[in-house]
Amino acid sequence: MEATSLIVFLLIGAVAGWLAGLLMRGGGFGLLGNMVVGIVGAVIGGFLFGLAGISAGGLVGSLITAVAGAAVLLFVVGLIKKA
Repeated sequence: MEATSLIVFLLIGAVAGWLAGLLMRGGGFGLLGNMVVGIVGAVIGGFLFGLAGISAGGLVGSLITAVAGAAVLLFVVGLIKKA
């Protein structure tokens, strides 16, 4: 992976984690926490979009996929914390 691709990947993860934190809890988790949530969310979102037969390409599509997956991740974590 090139350095530029890695930087873009981490930036998308950070923005996606921050946006999902705003949508699901009302706040972010700091830069590193947002990156982790966004990157894991991107994997989850890619899996879920693939199951649904949805293809989101490009930078905006990657961001939407990552935010959707991160929101699902935060929702599931919230359910587990309540149990």
